[in-house]
Amino acid sequence: PIAENVSAQVLQVAKDYSHILFAADSFGKAASPRVAAKLDVAQISEIIKVVSEDTFKRPIYAGAAIATVKSLDPVKVLTVRVTAFDPVGQEGTASIEKIEAVLGTSKVVFLGAEKVESNRPELQSAKIVIAGGRGLANEAEFAEMEQLADKLKAAVGTTRAVVDAGMAPNDWQIGQTGKIIAPELYIGLGISGAIQHIAGIKDAKVIVAVNKDPEAPIFDVADYGLVADAMDVIRQLQTKL
Repeated sequence: PIAENVSAQVLQVAKDYSHILFAADSFGKAASPRVAAKLDVAQISEIIKVVSEDTFKRPIYAGAAIATVKSLDPVKVLTVRVTAFDPVGQEGTASIEKIEAVLGTSKVVFLGAEKVESNRPELQSAKIVIAGGRGLANEAEFAEMEQLADKLKAAVGTTRAVVDAGMAPNDWQIGQTGKIIAPELYIGLGISGAIQHIAGIKDAKVIVAVNKDPEAPIFDVADYGLVADAMDVIRQLQTKL
């Protein structure tokens, strides 16, 4: 769906609701500002906790601080960081209503979508994530990390710097401008821990960091840290598994 059309559809029924929520993914971030602007209300982005019907918590400064925000607007338009909330069952009793479709815009046309096929778990839903940084020197070393990930049935991630260098695809990127993840186990190999990347992994249950620089910032958030060369560790784990 096109964000312009979905926002128009939402606005058709918005007057009947006090809260309008979108997931804080690329699509929600495209559609929600349009809804908020048309309703002339402030949007509250990436909430991680509901305090009350008009008060919410959200990260600021790339997750370095948590702001408590209260909205006095009659309609609350929110994007939700889904990794901050535990999944719930599907036994709810909410009713589903059909509404009339609005006429779509002619200014934006959907041309197509390219889906990346992978046998690995999806990055944002995986229980184990292995991520490689600039400590891995080239695509061949990333390929060795991928082999380790496959043995652990893990998803593969990386940092923006690695993506920008062309050593990994965009859909691997974790961080403030990538994907926010919350796996049971995150293993960072050769990742220094820029604040933008840390913002994407802070919700992981266990964080393991491997870096040969003992001063690397990622050790400040890691549950377990190992000062070592990332490739040495990858190859030793390969022989053990």
